[in-house]
Amino acid sequence: MKSINNISILGTSSDAGKSTVTFLIGRLLQNLGYKVVPFKAQNVSNNSYVAGDGSEIAIAQYFQAEVMELETSYLNNPILLKTGKNNSSQIIVKGKAVKDVNVREYFRDIDTLKPIVYDSFKKLKDINDIVIAEGAGSPVELNLMDKDLSNIFIASEFNTKIILVADIERSGVFASIWGTYNLLPKKLKKNVIGVIINKFRGDLSLFDNGIDIIEKKFNIPVIGVLPYIPLNLGFEDSQSILNYQQNISKVNTKKNPLIKVAVIQYPTMSNYNDFEPLLADENIYVEFVNHNKNLDSYDLVILSGSKATIEDLKWLKSVGLFNQLKNRKKAIFGICGGYQMMFENIIDNNNVEVTSKTKIKALGFFDDNIKFKKVKILKKDIFNIFNIKVKGFEMHCGISKKYPLYAKSNNMQGSFIHAIFDNDNFRDYIFKSINKNYKGFKYKKYKKDTISKFINSMEKHIDIKKVLKGII
Repeated sequence: MKSINNISILGTSSDAGKSTVTFLIGRLLQNLGYKVVPFKAQNVSNNSYVAGDGSEIAIAQYFQAEVMELETSYLNNPILLKTGKNNSSQIIVKGKAVKDVNVREYFRDIDTLKPIVYDSFKKLKDINDIVIAEGAGSPVELNLMDKDLSNIFIASEFNTKIILVADIERSGVFASIWGTYNLLPKKLKKNVIGVIINKFRGDLSLFDNGIDIIEKKFNIPVIGVLPYIPLNLGFEDSQSILNYQQNISKVNTKKNPLIKVAVIQYPTMSNYNDFEPLLADENIYVEFVNHNKNLDSYDLVILSGSKATIEDLKWLKSVGLFNQLKNRKKAIFGICGGYQMMFENIIDNNNVEVTSKTKIKALGFFDDNIKFKKVKILKKDIFNIFNIKVKGFEMHCGISKKYPLYAKSNNMQGSFIHAIFDNDNFRDYIFKSINKNYKGFKYKKYKKDTISKFINSMEKHIDIKKVLKGII
């Protein structure tokens, strides 16, 4: 059997669609009988998930593996950075939080991370035919190329074949392709096997001349031109809320939604994937609120997860939402960081989120304090909360001795469990208590059907034979 090269999916810009193209190419190669696995050396995202081995990885790599029906571990994403206090980031290595670093420290110590990234990639390659390595941002930030783990390091060390992904919605698509291609190191430039044009709106035939220009003038094969099809699943980076907002108009043209939900979007909101089931639910209107808007018209307010719970609590107070929430009589539900904000006080004497010992008054719905511990709890399981069994995961440093998993006081409820709304029985519990006419839906089936429909639609526009020709 001929040797098969691994693949790097590199964007000509941030948010070009690398994560999506990674699982698309992966699934299509799987359909041809190859063992394929997604990988990203280093990700920057506050959206993370507890993998099958109990480690913490970025949601994008978890979702890619889920789409490809694979088990997950830290090998899929060995380095994760989560933005936090004082312009620093929490660095997660091999699935475990190590320390907080600023950008200068991170780049200074980058060489110590290369062996970890190399080893993770190699272990995946040893048990698979093809590793598909998603890049990060642009691969040709010239001042950072020697510090680039996800793009240049992987592509160079493993001699991967490269597929460029260009976002045509941004405009300047030809310049972005030409510039990225010609700024790549000479060795990597030779490994480019093609480009995928992503997020095309309208009649695809209008870009036929564009394909000719790229293939004849740039001498780069065009592997596909992908139509813009909203997925609203698996979003991961700083553009994700914008993507949700762009698609929300379609979601919220639901006919006569039964329930209006406000999700508080504070500055370091995390794990907004928790709300994907609500965006998909025809019974529910969802709106992200990032300013002091009157919340009286909403049947439910959700306090989401937070990467910097204390800072986001301060933000609630500074913009005026705190007083609204404290005086609210209608339902509130908190998840993880949002759940912690519903206690009497949050206490950080271990400098987990702050630089000096801190005690801050919270909403006071539950009669206990939250105390931060240095070691993060990471647990994926089936939990019994509110007398309901739900699948989900814990990922937090804050601890309540009195209410270690969940709490309820009148219309105020909360839990540490992420992915809680993925459970049909839990959504029924919450929303039928708000409106007895809530009908619910089968989210797991919806998700599977949506992904299959998306892949089937995109498959028509990807020339997988060109990919195979480039990697074999």
